[in-house]
Amino acid sequence: MLRIHCPHCGIRDHEEFSYFGDATKAYPGLEAENHAGWVDAVYTRNNPKGVHQEFWQHTLACRRWLVVRRNTVTHEILEVLPARQRAIGATQGASCNRPGAVADATANAAANGASV
Repeated sequence: MLRIHCPHCGIRDHEEFSYFGDATKAYPGLEAENHAGWVDAVYTRNNPKGVHQEFWQHTLACRRWLVVRRNTVTHEILEVLPARQRAIGATQGASCNRPGAVADATANAAANGASV
């Protein structure tokens, strides 16, 4: 059974959560010419094998958004972070546990037009 450690509620069964997709996917800007980019971002799905970051929402409790880093082969959960604290650069090897990671994530998100 898959158990997820919610930073707000503690360890809970995965049935309390809803999966919402790839947390590493970049979304295009809102300009009209980005229609094809949005179609790709919304409908194209990868099925990665190995360690991957995913968006989950704790829908049956605190309703908070989380980023879960897990191994899709073994289902081992390696890290769970509140979505607001995830580092945009985590997919490039940066760690969210180092000092200043949250500030870096916020700066990176602002520079890329995303909200953290």
